[in-house]
Amino acid sequence: MIPLIALTGIYIHIPFCAQRCTYCDFYFVTTASSHASFVEALCKEIRIRAAAYASADPVGTIYFGGGTPSLLHPDDLGRIIATLNEHFDCSRVEETTIEVNPENVTSDYLAALRALGIDRLSIGIQSFFEDDLRFMNRVHDADRARSVVQSVRDSGYDNFSIDLIFGLPEQPPEYWSANLEIAASMDVPHVSTYGLTIEDGTPLKNKVARGLVEAASDEDMNDQFRFTIDYLRERDYEHYEISSFAKPGYRAVHNHRYWSHSNYIGFGPSAHSFWWTGTPALRWANVRNLRQYQALLTQHVAPVDENERLSMDALADEYILLRLRTADGLHLEELESRYGVDLLVERVDELADLEASGFIQPIRNQTVRLTDLGKTVCDTVTARLLPG
Repeated sequence: MIPLIALTGIYIHIPFCAQRCTYCDFYFVTTASSHASFVEALCKEIRIRAAAYASADPVGTIYFGGGTPSLLHPDDLGRIIATLNEHFDCSRVEETTIEVNPENVTSDYLAALRALGIDRLSIGIQSFFEDDLRFMNRVHDADRARSVVQSVRDSGYDNFSIDLIFGLPEQPPEYWSANLEIAASMDVPHVSTYGLTIEDGTPLKNKVARGLVEAASDEDMNDQFRFTIDYLRERDYEHYEISSFAKPGYRAVHNHRYWSHSNYIGFGPSAHSFWWTGTPALRWANVRNLRQYQALLTQHVAPVDENERLSMDALADEYILLRLRTADGLHLEELESRYGVDLLVERVDELADLEASGFIQPIRNQTVRLTDLGKTVCDTVTARLLPG
């Protein structure tokens, strides 16, 4: 069954950073002295993609990620948004988000963002403690981490999220509980919490390999994750996705598109796209190199590095993985009607065992939802339910 997709998501990857965080494996550059050539290339990519996709569905959400999008001047952001409006139907946009770092947040910059129609911020705080920030090689300090929320509120923003990272090596346990306490005391409407992962090619990975840093144990990571769930739930945050906690009415609309197999188009180096209007569905990724990205677009060539055609079996596997991460859960009837997979037939014993073991809740209204215990082993539960 072909999905009925009402709106398209737009993701724009801004690849600039002031310096490298020890844990980050996203694509970025720290050497660009000017952003003009990138913005020109990005606008060309928007025009190229619009020729093939703009007539399909209106745009529902726009998300500026990175990198550090807040390093772009408002005039550059305005040009990108104007190009999107010129070539796509943006009349039904529900949410426009930009990731910002605390050191870039000034009253003038925030006023400029509001004037551009950017109505949601994702703030990369990561920690309110100086030791943590220095370990992660963040630009901002603890004072700025604590003051940025008020700066955002003073600018008129009430829809924003902050990122916090747990599981830092040798981090005192009380730091993490204090991070959550500070966020809750500020009544932050949305908190994204991420367990520190040690990715290949990062400075952190190199330090661990050399024995300079000892990674947190799985037990400690699980304990902090469970504490996070309990602490924020008690303070009226909805745990609506594995890493995402929101006050009522503040779920991230754009991110929901990723979890529901909605169409989205990514612009910028390393950006990914997903498009499903027939079988097979399409996924592609842009080149992960700024110079190559710009060179290809100078020649009016789409800067694609990888193309993938997704079969119904692959889509079903993804749907199970994505939906189990959410509080809305895995809808068995939709899985069967949309993807042709009946887990009540193909995995009935696994479902029964997972429920008996306390990893999933009793199935109600044809929906599978993880328990808090199941959330700590989400990938393991997913693997047990994949068909085939």
